[in-house]
Amino acid sequence: MAFTPSQHILGITAGGQLGKMIAQAAITWDLPVVIMDPDPGCPARQLGVKFIQGDQRLEADIRKLGREITLLALEIEHVSVEGLYALQDEGIQIIPAPASLALIQDKGLQKSTLAEHHIPTLPFVLMDDARAITQAVQEGRLQLPFVQKTRRAGYDGRGVKQVNHISDLSDLLEGPSVVERLCDIEKEISLIVAGNALGEICVYPPVEMVFHPEAHLVEYLLCPARLSSAQIEEASQIAIRTYQAFRPGGLLAVEMFLDRQGRFWVNEVAPRPHNSGHHTIEACVTSQYEQQLRCLLGLPLGDPSLIKPAAMVNLLGEEGYTGTPRYEGFEQVLRLPEVYVHIYGKQQTRPFRKMGHVTLLGKDSEELEKKVEFVKQNLKVKA
Repeated sequence: MAFTPSQHILGITAGGQLGKMIAQAAITWDLPVVIMDPDPGCPARQLGVKFIQGDQRLEADIRKLGREITLLALEIEHVSVEGLYALQDEGIQIIPAPASLALIQDKGLQKSTLAEHHIPTLPFVLMDDARAITQAVQEGRLQLPFVQKTRRAGYDGRGVKQVNHISDLSDLLEGPSVVERLCDIEKEISLIVAGNALGEICVYPPVEMVFHPEAHLVEYLLCPARLSSAQIEEASQIAIRTYQAFRPGGLLAVEMFLDRQGRFWVNEVAPRPHNSGHHTIEACVTSQYEQQLRCLLGLPLGDPSLIKPAAMVNLLGEEGYTGTPRYEGFEQVLRLPEVYVHIYGKQQTRPFRKMGHVTLLGKDSEELEKKVEFVKQNLKVKA
């Protein structure tokens, strides 16, 4: 069957770094692209694609975008589901499926879906508000320590609070929440699963994520994760079962904890290209961004195999700096072998804002960790 790019128009619901990298993959295949974002200066607009100013959280704006496109990809899951259903009714191909997204947007429904499908996830309860949590602790129905997660709008460490002591109850997060047992974590991993309309499913090699101690978001990752062959197989099968529980179409990033007893627990999922998959651009046969396009277009899945061990370092804005970004140490880092620097094009830096990433290839995790440390010490985003 012939592929005719001009028969398709890809819409992307936001123009941040993920939207930009989806658009870059689409441009490689000569697919027309329309970006919607509230910010006319968003990173994806630098690619010269068609731009619509709008907010993905508003049904009217999603409908406005729908009038321009035949395919729709999401940058992040905080999108008007009502708008997506309207576009689906008009015949627009959407990934993820709106019904799946509705489950994933609400962490309470997300956790309940995992439990209903007997997928290992930490024991949890759903609470209406901070007052209900405090009362449950006082009455002995809820034991410390635990983790509180708001049911909606959490992202990159926001909307999460660890509660270790009674004194922590004084500043709980407001609104409906998931409260789950605190895990004794040995390491955190992520696996990206892809599925298409042909019934094909594949899993990318697991990555091991190391989190920034203050920002509570990924500082760097290693691929493959330092796991045994048996552990990789177990985690991969859990990730596939998780995909089958939600059936989003396209990509599903499945984040897991490995506890000190050797048990895996699914933490949360994201139905889109993910920060834990940035390295796939250089390190895997098929990047996560091309894979998402293959799924949208009903094409065969690409090979997710790792070409060479890799690390990815998130470039975060330095503390104490806000303004036009300067990338100190850029030249030093470029002297490293097998280094790939991605600068997102955000016009303003601020503390801990994701401003870019660096992918590093190497022969093993020992070499990669040395390169990671060099990047962390030398490449600084200041203003």
